[in-house]
Parts: sequence; C-alpha cells; structure tokens
Amino acid sequence: MNTQRPSVFSLTYYIGLIVLLYVPIGVLFVFSLNSNTSLSFPLEGFTLSWYQKLLATPEVLQAARNSLFVAAGSSLAATLLGTMVSILYLRYQFRAKNLLLMLAVLPLIVPYIVLAVALLLLFSVLHIQRSLWTIGFAHTVIALPYTLLIISSRLAGFDLDLEDAAMDLGADYLTTLRRIVLPMIFPAIVSAWLTAFTVSFDEFALALFLAGTQPTFPVYLFSQLRFANRLPIMIALAVLLMIGTLTLVFIAERIRQVK
Repeated sequence: MNTQRPSVFSLTYYIGLIVLLYVPIGVLFVFSLNSNTSLSFPLEGFTLSWYQKLLATPEVLQAARNSLFVAAGSSLAATLLGTMVSILYLRYQFRAKNLLLMLAVLPLIVPYIVLAVALLLLFSVLHIQRSLWTIGFAHTVIALPYTLLIISSRLAGFDLDLEDAAMDLGADYLTTLRRIVLPMIFPAIVSAWLTAFTVSFDEFALALFLAGTQPTFPVYLFSQLRFANRLPIMIALAVLLMIGTLTLVFIAERIRQVK
C-alpha cells in the first residue's frame, strides 16, 4: 500500500483548525472551575461550587426538563417523517418526488431567524399561543432534513435482493418493510433520532421567538448572561450542555456506522 506523509501546509492547517475549535472549549471549561467571578487570568483557585449551585437552581432544572420534552417529541416526529419520506423517495416512483425532496431539505437552506419570524407570524395569524408545542413543531421542521439524509444514505446502500427475496416468498411490500427493511436500517434510525435530539436541544433562535412562559435550556442560558454575578454558573451550564451534545453526537456516529 502506497502511503504518503502529509505536507507541512496540510499539517499546519490541521493543527490550526484543532486549535481554533478546541481551545475556546478548553478555556470555557477552565473558567467553569475558577473560584473567582471575574473572567480573567490569573485564576484564583479551582472549585466545583458553580456546578453545585447550578444543580441546586430550580429554574435551570425546569429549563432542562422543557428542552428534554421538546427534543424528545420533535426528534421522534422528525425521525418518523424522515423514515417515511426516505422510503417514499427511494422505493416509489411518482412525478413530484424531486419536489418532495426539495421541500424536505429546505430548512437546511433557510436561515433559522427567517424561519422563526415566519412561524411566529403563522402562529399569530392562527391565534395559537406560543408554548413548548410551538417550539416542538418548529424543531421537527428543522430536524427533518438531518433524519432524512441519515436514513436515506443507509437505505440507498440496502441490498434490494433481500426485498425481492421476501416478496418472492409471498410477502407484500408493507410486510417486507416491517420484517426486513426497518430492522436492517434500525441503527440508522436510532442515529437519526439522536442527531435530531441534539439539533433540537441546542437550538436557540426558533426557541427564542416561539417560547412562551416556558424557556428552553439555551434560551434560559442566554437570558441569564446579562447578570454578572450569575455568569460563572452560566459558564458551568454551557460546559454541561457542550459535554452532553458532544456525547450524543459521538454515540450517533458510532451507531450510524453499524452495518
């Protein structure tokens, strides 16, 4: 096998990219352990008191529960829709299939702030009060493209001979989907759900516009940044949010690679 050592430019570029991505995260983690409320060097000492105060704050726990509720529901809906659209697009022939795909992935192109304003106007016209349900609907819309792309990539590589064999043995296509296709692509479905959950839990712009009296985790975090005495607690909150997000992304990627 022919191997080639990376060039100095590519190695420098890679190291610079790693530094830009992870040094800010490292600094954030360090200041979450700083015993001083001032965000400056040198540090006065290390403490876990900010994490203790964070977990003892009822508003934080309620905001976390709100985000968990919204993320779980919207990711489930997005995964179901993504699975159905993937099967419809890759296994059926109809005239508007390209239009269906374009509409499904459109939220990836439209800026979230534009989508947030549009949905806010829509709910206002329909006299629908802003709540966790309106946020959940919006998060389902933006998570759908992710689930569609993940499941479609797995379904596109699925061996069609397995479906043909099942149908040759007398199974109709719905039975083939239920007994053969869905179990085989189940790891991709789980990966899609985890990805959609992460997208929903971290999303801010839509939640800010569509939240009523029940803020989600990112919205609560943003609202507290203007209070200087609470800034260390919010940094600890941001660290926990980041760790949870990276963990879910890692798990989703590992599951997605399961054949």
